[in-house]
Amino acid sequence: MLSELEIIAENKAIAKEYKELLRISYQSLTDDDKKLIRLAFDTAVEAHSDQRRKSGEAYIFHPIAVAKIVASEIGLDATSIAAALLHDVVEDTSYTLPDIERLFGHVVAKIVNGLTKIAHLKKDMNISQQAENFRKMLLTLNDDVRVIIIKIADRYHNMLTMDSMPEYKQLKIASETLYIYAPLAHRIGLYNIKTALEDLSLKYTEPEVFNDISDKIEESKEEQQKYIDDFTKSIKDSLAKEKFNYTIKGRMKSIFSIRRKMLKQQVTFEEIYDKFAIRIVYASDPENEKFLAWKIYSIVTDHFTPNPVRLRDWITSPKTTGYEALHITVMGPKGKWIEVQIRSERMHEIAEKGYAAHFKYKHGAQKEQGIDLWLNRLQEALENDNINAVDFVEEFKLNLYSKEIFVFTPKGELKSLPKGATPLDFAFSIHTQIGSKTRGAKVNGKLVPLNTTLHSGDQVDVITSENAKPTQNWLNYATTARARSKIKTALKEAKKAIAEEGKEILRRKLKSQKINLNEDTVNKLVTFFKLKTSLDLYYRVGSGIIDNVKLKDFAASYNNAFISFFKNKIRRNTIPEDIDKEELSSNLDTLVFGKDEEKLSYKLSPCCNAIPGDEVFGFISINDGIKVHKKNCPNAISLQSNYAYRIIAANWIDASQEEFSAEIILNGLDNLGLVSNITKVISNQMNVNMRAINFNTDGGTFSGKIKVVVKNNDTLKKLIGNLKHINGIEKVSRL
Repeated sequence: MLSELEIIAENKAIAKEYKELLRISYQSLTDDDKKLIRLAFDTAVEAHSDQRRKSGEAYIFHPIAVAKIVASEIGLDATSIAAALLHDVVEDTSYTLPDIERLFGHVVAKIVNGLTKIAHLKKDMNISQQAENFRKMLLTLNDDVRVIIIKIADRYHNMLTMDSMPEYKQLKIASETLYIYAPLAHRIGLYNIKTALEDLSLKYTEPEVFNDISDKIEESKEEQQKYIDDFTKSIKDSLAKEKFNYTIKGRMKSIFSIRRKMLKQQVTFEEIYDKFAIRIVYASDPENEKFLAWKIYSIVTDHFTPNPVRLRDWITSPKTTGYEALHITVMGPKGKWIEVQIRSERMHEIAEKGYAAHFKYKHGAQKEQGIDLWLNRLQEALENDNINAVDFVEEFKLNLYSKEIFVFTPKGELKSLPKGATPLDFAFSIHTQIGSKTRGAKVNGKLVPLNTTLHSGDQVDVITSENAKPTQNWLNYATTARARSKIKTALKEAKKAIAEEGKEILRRKLKSQKINLNEDTVNKLVTFFKLKTSLDLYYRVGSGIIDNVKLKDFAASYNNAFISFFKNKIRRNTIPEDIDKEELSSNLDTLVFGKDEEKLSYKLSPCCNAIPGDEVFGFISINDGIKVHKKNCPNAISLQSNYAYRIIAANWIDASQEEFSAEIILNGLDNLGLVSNITKVISNQMNVNMRAINFNTDGGTFSGKIKVVVKNNDTLKKLIGNLKHINGIEKVSRL
């Protein structure tokens, strides 16, 4: 128990924190705002009065600290500050959600409810459970984005105060933070918090590395300052002559990013040349910002030679996070390359505070429209909430950390896409219908493959066709979460349609063999063809993979088993359970790696013993090559957090679903319309894709060569058989 003097001192400290909260608020607070915050403060103090943190301090210091981060470092409004003060009240005290709504209104209650839902998520550290929890958390964006922002502030303060926790909890929370909170902070434009979260995570996941780099940064501070002084001295007179009001500061790269560079480049701390950047922040009215930025650029490059390939103009085309600046790399003093960031005071505020500062400079409808646009961009990644939880989080993260490029539509409109995007990503970014009907694309007026990597400045024109539809190969061409999600949904729907048709085909074919299509027969068919579900069976019948010959083999086996049962009274094989699931599944038997789905040598890690069909990833080990782990492996979070650069994507594929190229040779008499008949059989009747076609005629005869893409040998045989029936063709064979 605290003494009376200690209680008085603690209450004074709490009151001091409250005054500090109002003083540091980034937004201008009205009298009504202050009343709302005061009521939230008093409610939180009363609700948490008997609670203390593990460190021993009164619990109320935590919600106040979170509210200060929200008010100052993120710069949100009074509603958000009040919700931050109350974020643990419903979760940890006797107050209910109706109490909060009665006292503070619907909006604050809605945000607190979202934060309470996140707090209720299970804390199992199995990665699939963690991914499911994060999916639920991310879906609260649909309620109010402030839920996620306050949650990031909450996590930030927890990371700052983890010293009193046991080591295993520190490691768990740090890994979680690297896995999702740091990428989220990056995407929302909270660069300072993102950097702090990454550094704090490294402090607990690799403390020796963190301390080593931290000490070396401290040792080199004096040297850095001297370098900045030398740089400033060179351009000071030129900036003064133009009457610029400016500051020049050095910015050290974060410990985490230095560590990442060391690993990526396989170099020591001393060998990294771009450990810090120089930042020039200038005063300007909005109308002259761009002009003055380029004027400063001109002055800098008059004194120092620029690297022409390292110019980044984020003023003309701001990042989707709202970030604006001019980045140049120049040969600075002592012959060292140095990055120089040029930004106005307004741009600097946006870089420091993110969207709160961005919208501070907008008013009324323009402000609301801007916030809506930002929310739409964030929520695009949440459109398909039906996919596997791990995939959901991984694909959402694709959109979080990606660098940006800017491309033009045919009408000259600018579109932002992640670095590495393809024309297919561009098509889906415009509209799902355009993406789904993509037949081809032109980049800068030239026809290109759909997997072409786009670059900033490209003009992209999508060619559509009513007959075009997504194929499995499109997943190899698309890189954005939105495009991949839409393609997967379309493929799933297409498979279901083929499966429905296949069920009727199967019913007719079995009837001709005097076998009824019922549950017992379906179970036997699934077992006979070594499949997993009935829908898988129907799909393969519908797509021609299981043809008449194979069904006759089954019928013979079925009839023999039926007769054998009555003659010998042999017990039938146990029919596998759970085969009538209402979703498609494939006979996954082959493991492929990376975006190009290469077949590489690998070993299954004994810690989780993955089997075909499990969600897996590859880990490039030092001595044993690629080790394959399940995504819910106990070691997965640690590997992904500490060794992300050694993780390689891995997928099980159905070998029977792979597509193969084959060449067909044709000979015969040259008839009018022959080529048309051949292409009709291949494309329309057989729905087979042609890669190349070549015909020659000579004296009334013809010879031709066609390159096609098929899924298996049975499809190829059927295609050759159908081509032989065309009038005029004498011979068809496979090359």
